[in-house]
Amino acid sequence: MANDTLKKIGEVLLRAENVLLFPHTNADGDAAGSCQALALALESKGVKCRILMEDKLAANLQFLDSGLFTWDNDIFGKEFDIAIAVDSGEVSRFPKREEVFHRGRTAVCIDHHPTSKPFADYNYIDPEAAATGEIIFDLIGEMGVKVDEKIAQALFTAITTDCGNFQYSNTTKRTFEIAAALTDSGFSLSETSNAIYQNNPVERIKIETRILETMEMIAGGKVAMAYVTKDMLAETGALMEHTEGLINILRGIAGVEVAVFLKEGDEGKVKVSMRSKSYANVSELCSSHGGGGHVRASGCTLEMPMGEALSLMRKEVPGVL
Repeated sequence: MANDTLKKIGEVLLRAENVLLFPHTNADGDAAGSCQALALALESKGVKCRILMEDKLAANLQFLDSGLFTWDNDIFGKEFDIAIAVDSGEVSRFPKREEVFHRGRTAVCIDHHPTSKPFADYNYIDPEAAATGEIIFDLIGEMGVKVDEKIAQALFTAITTDCGNFQYSNTTKRTFEIAAALTDSGFSLSETSNAIYQNNPVERIKIETRILETMEMIAGGKVAMAYVTKDMLAETGALMEHTEGLINILRGIAGVEVAVFLKEGDEGKVKVSMRSKSYANVSELCSSHGGGGHVRASGCTLEMPMGEALSLMRKEVPGVL
């Protein structure tokens, strides 16, 4: 199934009375920023829009919340006009809200993950986009909405976080062009960057130290792997959200091509994140375990204890090199 045009999707959205946005669980900067920007744009056109969450916004993203994020599954009642999966290529990315998503009379998917497949009534999936925020920027343009300071700040957050502050290989000329256009709105680049990157609670530093103590080097130093458990969080007073982005420390080690970070979840599950630096395709390995994502950044969930998950990763990750 081919993509619908952003012009068509924009027309559908502007005809709606109410729209509910669905970022994936543990929304990162791209998911949260893209949702905030689109919600602000729709509200400016008289369309009632809210962003339905099931967990808290990360501490370094809470500056985005202007009252459009909600945790009320019945915010629009038992039925509403449009449900949009944002930065999510399937409803399994937000399982606790799946039932609410299906209450929407029309379903839309806007995403940039290469493993995503069209599943909604209207779909726009562009794996070439560095971030879903780039797609939302174009969609807002198609809807004839002027990008003000708040929209620009949200879009910049989406883009800078998903391309590693313009350091990752997914960064393109188009990425810089959009970022440059956003600065014309007058939002404070330095204040936004400080909020995202220079706003770490002390608990994050404590849990970072504990996580790095678990680090092991595999495959002659080409793979760096570390993990976090619930006990480690309890010992440091940290929350799981405080571990976001720590995988980049592993990838930043000289000689490391693949970084692997494992998080102990509920009910014997372990969430695995993988990042590669230049050539390894981590998406294939994650897909083989029911996950997916990008060639250089993917994840999956393993239904096994942490010890078994670590053993499995030691065995399988070297195969992607």
